[in-house]
Amino acid sequence: MGAQWKAKHKDVAANAKGRMFGKLAKDIMIAARNGADPAANARLRLVLEQARKVSMPKDTLDRAIKKGAGLTGEVVHFEHVMYEGFAPHRVAVMVECLTDNVNRAASEMRVLFRKGQLGTSGSVAWDFDHVGMIEAEPATPGADAEMAAIEAGAQDLEPGSEEGTTLFLTDPTDLDLVSRALPAQGFTVLSAKLGYKPKNPIDPASLSAQDLEEVEAFLAAIDDNDDVQNVYVGLAG
Repeated sequence: MGAQWKAKHKDVAANAKGRMFGKLAKDIMIAARNGADPAANARLRLVLEQARKVSMPKDTLDRAIKKGAGLTGEVVHFEHVMYEGFAPHRVAVMVECLTDNVNRAASEMRVLFRKGQLGTSGSVAWDFDHVGMIEAEPATPGADAEMAAIEAGAQDLEPGSEEGTTLFLTDPTDLDLVSRALPAQGFTVLSAKLGYKPKNPIDPASLSAQDLEEVEAFLAAIDDNDDVQNVYVGLAG
């Protein structure tokens, strides 16, 4: 779970693939506002790399770039909104949204948080660090993650969400720099993005099985919302 919650169950993950592409398309459109050329647009380059890793269809990807860059004549307007609060059993949650209707998003968040507690701005943000998150896997046998982190300029590292991967943590301003440097240190970058890491995460083992199930159900409902891009949770592991 850790910094960014992801659906664990295979059936949930499979059903969520279309939503994942939709979320990536939004990220691409936002990034493409600063230009459609990935070589000159670091943010777009990182998002496109992530989209390719999950096999996002090329026509969907290209259409998102063109829409975001204003090449189709369509007006694309998404607002970035953060919601903070608690899942059941006082587990801190930060929800990142990209929405074309802030009033609708706010109304839906109020409903979704009824099983938890919706807070005000800053109510839980103080307990999270804003960081760059780069998930990477060894490209060469014997690649040393700790040495790679030092040489590439990462601040810290921890096990990634998938077996054999490493999550390199950076200062937000160093995200692109470190992601470009890691391949020379024997690592293939799988994803790179800005996110939030809990400072004092709760150990899931401290929750009963029923309590943890309630937290997971709450997070799944939040993640299922079309306006939600990322969900960051104060749980360890």
